[in-house]
Amino acid sequence: MRHALFPLLLASAVLAPMPALALTSASPEQIAAAALKAAPVWDGHNDVPEQLRDRRHNVMGAAGQAGAFDFRDTHAEADPDGQSGGAGMQTDIARLRQGRVGAQFWSVYVSAALPEPQAVQATIEQVDVMKRIIARHADTMAYCETAACVETAFKQGRIASLLGAEGGHSIGGSLAVLRQMAGLGVRYMTLTHVRNNAWADSGTDAPAHNGLTPFGKDVVREMQRLGVLVDLSHVSPKTMMDALDVAGAPVIFSHSNAYAVAPHPRNVPDDVLLRLRANGGIIMVNFFPVYINGDLRLWTGRRAGEEARLKALNPDRPQAVKDGMAAWTRDNPKPVATLAQVADHIEHIIRLIGVDHVGLGGDFDGGSVGLQGLPDVSAYPALFVELARRGHSQADLQKLASGNMMRVLKAAETYAATHRADPPIENPTTF
Repeated sequence: MRHALFPLLLASAVLAPMPALALTSASPEQIAAAALKAAPVWDGHNDVPEQLRDRRHNVMGAAGQAGAFDFRDTHAEADPDGQSGGAGMQTDIARLRQGRVGAQFWSVYVSAALPEPQAVQATIEQVDVMKRIIARHADTMAYCETAACVETAFKQGRIASLLGAEGGHSIGGSLAVLRQMAGLGVRYMTLTHVRNNAWADSGTDAPAHNGLTPFGKDVVREMQRLGVLVDLSHVSPKTMMDALDVAGAPVIFSHSNAYAVAPHPRNVPDDVLLRLRANGGIIMVNFFPVYINGDLRLWTGRRAGEEARLKALNPDRPQAVKDGMAAWTRDNPKPVATLAQVADHIEHIIRLIGVDHVGLGGDFDGGSVGLQGLPDVSAYPALFVELARRGHSQADLQKLASGNMMRVLKAAETYAATHRADPPIENPTTF
């Protein structure tokens, strides 16, 4: 619902026309550069903490020692567990600077396959490792929990660094744990990851709860009372709707795309986007290739089907399967997701619900690999040049970069302040 505390300047038409080309002599490159100088990128989702866990088991080593984790340059960071195909990382301070990133939500993600008590511990470990990275690089990074801190970091030229938990399994079914996570500085929580949990349905699992359970709705209420942003990326459309029914403050999609452009179950349908506009929230467009290009998802499904067919026909001839798959791949080239298609998602959302409700959630170092034109965090300016080339104004690009996210966080903080005297929602312990 729309809350009286959050007046919105919304487009009157559902499908607003795209902006006309500005009457200016400035080039797209100049428009993009001016926008990013005035409003650096505030990205909704980056998985650097996951990389530290997978590659180094959260052992960073002492700063300056041989072999210690060096976040200034991670091109050659070793990948001993093969989690990224042996490649270096997509994020480091040098490339964040090149990409004009001024604020980042770092994802303290842990696997949804973990038993919940173990997930709680692992999430706290991820909070710890990211805080240690930020502290080690305090000259260029600023640990933040509030919008005011982000504004100060912008003025100082430091990268504001906030924490977001990816998946409700991280609280172990306990509102008490949620409150303690908030106390540790977690500023958003994605209600699910790729699996359902005990109180919410994921978008990539068979429905179990028809959206949110009554406890799940209490989770949303308690998050907003605490000022923790409710993140609806990864959840089912019914969970999205249920959360919006309960929400009194703006919600976010920290890293999601438009279903109408690429019909993947991880993407957001138009009817939900319309509800998001009324709520005053934001969808931060993701760079994960299979969510961007619908043909890529179909290709992946066809390839899996062909492989299953060949294995069924040749159970005793693995080389025949290998040769058959090589021939199939040669005859069916893999589609490529592109920067231009990311811009298509952004433009669809702007047409539908207005420029005030869109941001960026790249998902670098967590799956956004192989996207043509956006290889790592240094490449954000290229996307802004593309949008400027399509006629988007400097003012609108500043909203996309960080203005919209700043508005949403301030609104969530205002809502929490007005409910500070409300008693905590309680739930009984189970053991």
